[in-house]
Amino acid sequence: MINLNQLRAFYYVAKHSSHTIAAEKLFISQPAVTAQIKLFENFYDMKLFKKTGRRLILTHLGELLFEQAERIFKIEDKVENILSQIKELNQGLLELGCTKAYAKHIMPSIISVFHRAYPKIKIILQEGSSMTMIKSLLEFENEVVVVAQMEVTDPKIQFIPFSLEEIVIILPVNHPLNRKKEIEFNDIALEPVIMRGQGSGTRKKIMDLYKKHNATPNIFMESNNTEFIMNLVERGDGISFLVKPAIDHKTKEKKLISRSLKNTRIFLNVSFAYIKNTPLSPAAKAFFDVFKNSFIEGTPRGGIGSIMAKILAEHPQNE
Repeated sequence: MINLNQLRAFYYVAKHSSHTIAAEKLFISQPAVTAQIKLFENFYDMKLFKKTGRRLILTHLGELLFEQAERIFKIEDKVENILSQIKELNQGLLELGCTKAYAKHIMPSIISVFHRAYPKIKIILQEGSSMTMIKSLLEFENEVVVVAQMEVTDPKIQFIPFSLEEIVIILPVNHPLNRKKEIEFNDIALEPVIMRGQGSGTRKKIMDLYKKHNATPNIFMESNNTEFIMNLVERGDGISFLVKPAIDHKTKEKKLISRSLKNTRIFLNVSFAYIKNTPLSPAAKAFFDVFKNSFIEGTPRGGIGSIMAKILAEHPQNE
């Protein structure tokens, strides 16, 4: 295998026609430069320079080698520049995963704050269920994800909880149960349910709820599309369970009604997650730092509402 230190010594001497200048450029002594070139010539049994008086002239082999060495070290300079740009966050890629609810309600504001700090970082946002996003971490499709923590015990994943979201029952506005401020489980036990799909943190919580009451949900349909679920409920095709922030706009418009179960509050623990013992890229580390400083540290673990209030207070959108 070619010795790049010896090749580099040859290249700098050939480029500047001087052992002295080459030594200065390489931050080594002139005898060290001479020794490197001698070792290179001896190993390949070739002569690279001819000397005429004080002038150094490349041999034919030296000219051929210099041409290729120049290409190698120009590529090296480009690679070093790219690495420097990435390290300084003037270039890079952030691969980020998020549950659909958070992708819609909170991620645009967080990404906006990050983009203002690091405008040259390209972001790829993947959406899916919590379990799908956790799987994407383990398969190195995403570096960081924002998910419902669920009951994942994989020791390779680090979860950092930052938000508690209440899961509420959603009903069409003309549903008889709307007359009740709080609903008993028996009131909904036989109701047709539009359930979140497999891998959803909300689904896991609701399935546990039915199991606790020795009941089986009457699942009319499954979907991970929040808007689709709300539209079906609004039409009167069934009830569903969603995190409160996802339906706030519908309840404000009086298109849906939300209720909690009597004596039972169901919360979803939302976390920032990444793979332990695997160094984050500079872009992912910067995103985590922005996320931690702006939305985890010093923020009460309430929910999207408190987080959004903090975002708007610290990063006005009209700046």
